[in-house]
Amino acid sequence: MNEEIVLETAAEFVKKRLGNEGSGHDWLHIDRVRRTARMLSVRTDANLFVVEMAALLHDLPDRKLRTDIKMTKTEIEDFLSGLSIKKEACSSIMHIIDTISFNGSGASRPDSLEGQIVQDADRLDAIGAVGIARAFIYSGSIGQPMYSIKEEEGSAIRHFHEKLLKLKDLMNTEAGKAEAAKRHLLLESYLKAFYSEIEGEGLQND
Repeated sequence: MNEEIVLETAAEFVKKRLGNEGSGHDWLHIDRVRRTARMLSVRTDANLFVVEMAALLHDLPDRKLRTDIKMTKTEIEDFLSGLSIKKEACSSIMHIIDTISFNGSGASRPDSLEGQIVQDADRLDAIGAVGIARAFIYSGSIGQPMYSIKEEEGSAIRHFHEKLLKLKDLMNTEAGKAEAAKRHLLLESYLKAFYSEIEGEGLQND
């Protein structure tokens, strides 16, 4: 098995499948997660091939994807088998895909270093400047408003409080924690400015 060729094949497959995805889980998101995961792997003993493959495939079974592009776990396993990847590596990749998602409290933590790296990379893409943009893209894609005066109504701003502001304290790696702290500050700064503008603070009457 030539790992470089397998990675290129997987990347092209995912790029074609998610190229037109419109909820912020598109190929550009996948590519950012892959590159971030590589950087988080520096000076670790992580299996970089497993890290990259899991990063490339991690969103394919996501319930947020349209049904015409989402894949079942069995379909992903069949895809991996067709690439002649060793059974142990396939199991590691699938386990990461199964365990990195943010559900409920978001406290789920992969038990492998590779999984922790991919989870951190995915979560970093949900915060900071890119994360802010993705929050609004996702909310718009499912028909939610930018914000709502009804606390119980889903909105992009509510997503900040339900998920994004929690991610800083849920990171696994030291490098991930350091970067998350920086991006978290931008979330807080953005929300402060957002609420200020909504309330009309700073405007002067003539």
